[in-house]
Amino acid sequence: MTLWEMTAVLLAGTAAGAINTIVGSGTLITFPVLLAVGLPPVTANVSNALGLVPGSVAGAIGYRAELAGQRRRLLRFGTASLTGGLTGAILLIALPGGAFEAIVPVLILTALVLVVLQPRVARAMAARRAAAGTAAPATDGGWLLLACIGLTGVYGGYFGAAQGVLLLALMGMLLPDDLQTINGIKNVLAVIVNGVAAVFFLFASTIDWTAALLIAVGATLGGVLGARIGRRLPPIALRALIVAVGLAAITKLLFF
Repeated sequence: MTLWEMTAVLLAGTAAGAINTIVGSGTLITFPVLLAVGLPPVTANVSNALGLVPGSVAGAIGYRAELAGQRRRLLRFGTASLTGGLTGAILLIALPGGAFEAIVPVLILTALVLVVLQPRVARAMAARRAAAGTAAPATDGGWLLLACIGLTGVYGGYFGAAQGVLLLALMGMLLPDDLQTINGIKNVLAVIVNGVAAVFFLFASTIDWTAALLIAVGATLGGVLGARIGRRLPPIALRALIVAVGLAAITKLLFF
């Protein structure tokens, strides 16, 4: 990579780390940049998964206050995420590269739809809780949420874009907690999924270590900043950026 390409990857990692901590979907920033600097899709995906792990850890630490008293849930949900993330990583390596190239645009488009619909999901969550009242008992969401978290882990281990949005929507609809607590749980689950996938990729795939290191440095900085100032950032601007970059990625994959 040239100096300018390395700078672009570093900045993309920083943006992804912040976005992942606040909402999710940071892969929609880093993945297209890695493709643009010449990495093959599968190599870009596994290098990106490894590089984003430190950022996810930084984001989870930033939300440690919201995670107080969540140990039992984290163990339960984390087991599902671990299993799902490993399954998704295995599928990524097992499926032919051509199949992955064909699936990626669909995954990105699906993630963009989720990003755009997130405000509507949030309003539906608020309406549901208002109708239920504040006395609604705390639950773990039952087996339905556990299964959904496991399937989201499969998706996250395979590709990862909008994994956080999926988790926020699912837990928001099935748990009675406030969104900040749910976001803290989401960050921990993202660490587990990305971490187990990254460990698997270390032994089973080709990694561009320059790209992974640049993303790791940027994502760590972004994760810290995202945890500190995430509540002040205008969500509409973040969604617009994610959609613009995602559409550019789809265009590149389909037509170039």
